Amino acid sequence: MSGRAQLMWDEAVTGYDFGPEHPMDPVRLALTRGLVGALGLDREVEVVAARPAGESTLRLVHRQDYIDAVKAASDDPGAADGSYGLGTVDDPAFAGMHGVSSLIAGQSVGAAEAVWRGEAQHAVNFAGGLHHAMPGAASGFCVYNDAALAIARLLELGAERVAYVDVDVHHGDGVQAAFWEDPRVLTVSLHEHPRTLFPQTGWPEETGADGAEGSAVNVALPAGTGDAGWLRAFHAVVPEVLADFRPQVLVTQHGADTHFEDPLAHLAVSLDAQRAVQVACHELAHEYAAGRWVALGGGGYAVVDVVPRSWTHLVGIAAGRPVAPETVIPQGWRQEVFARTRQLAPQRMTDGRWPVEWAPWEAGYDPADRLDQAVLAARRAVFPLRGLLA
Repeated sequence: MSGRAQLMWDEAVTGYDFGPEHPMDPVRLALTRGLVGALGLDREVEVVAARPAGESTLRLVHRQDYIDAVKAASDDPGAADGSYGLGTVDDPAFAGMHGVSSLIAGQSVGAAEAVWRGEAQHAVNFAGGLHHAMPGAASGFCVYNDAALAIARLLELGAERVAYVDVDVHHGDGVQAAFWEDPRVLTVSLHEHPRTLFPQTGWPEETGADGAEGSAVNVALPAGTGDAGWLRAFHAVVPEVLADFRPQVLVTQHGADTHFEDPLAHLAVSLDAQRAVQVACHELAHEYAAGRWVALGGGGYAVVDVVPRSWTHLVGIAAGRPVAPETVIPQGWRQEVFARTRQLAPQRMTDGRWPVEWAPWEAGYDPADRLDQAVLAARRAVFPLRGLLA
């Protein structure tokens, strides 16, 4: 197996653009790629532009009638009327939508293929992680579910156990739905509680269909959860279920919208904690999946201050050259930010909270604490189904 990591990148992915008023501004992708270059990380990885996902690949997850609807809306955006989730406030139709959505999906599928075939040990597609798209509908800014397509392609290539860990602030509902009945795929989502955030799913009781009981794990965190609680919850659930499942590949989704500056959600996580979870996912891939790791982006709507830094850390970790938290951001990139956005760029690579401290679950828990209640709910719902002690 090659030790070199791949960064999946085609400049054309920045065409995934719902319009100037939409929170998912594609400048976040361009700025991330620029920061990766400014720090020299693109010299530490193999930068690869994969082909767009073809229809046969898209059909691994999506229905043909939905693919046809995306193509029709792509050709005539004004005709999209909200059917299939297209032409809505969240998912406005735009010219070329099918092509660029297929391109993003193709990067994630290409990443999965490279890792499975041993062409790379780790592969990153930070343009991906569009985890809300359903087999027959767009949802939550997501047209094609590249994460689910990457997993489905791994199964098609012969993988028998694929684990998916999603730390976006929103529940990874589309990926869970795609594999709800498939015990070969373990989906784990750590997200803000559905009482307070879209898509109002991801309750602890959602544990998989009959025949796949315990294959879906949901940790629903109270609004306001910060670094210590977020990391405590992650480590109280994720390593244990991965150790039990023994995945052959680990696919992770790293939405940056858990951050305290994100305008669309209510967690209070820092860049330092996001970096700590990225490090943990890298370590878990090596401990339980022979190092095979596909890492994706996701949500994140603080498009200057948070997203580029968070995903640049992800690229550095995958490349084996993690960026030190105290690193000063190059002036050239900061000038690029101002030229593109008229916003002032951050000066350092994290929020200055490194190392992040948290209390391990094994040391005991407080049944009256809201965070611990969330962890307990997840453990009690899933662990017995997997033969683990809750």
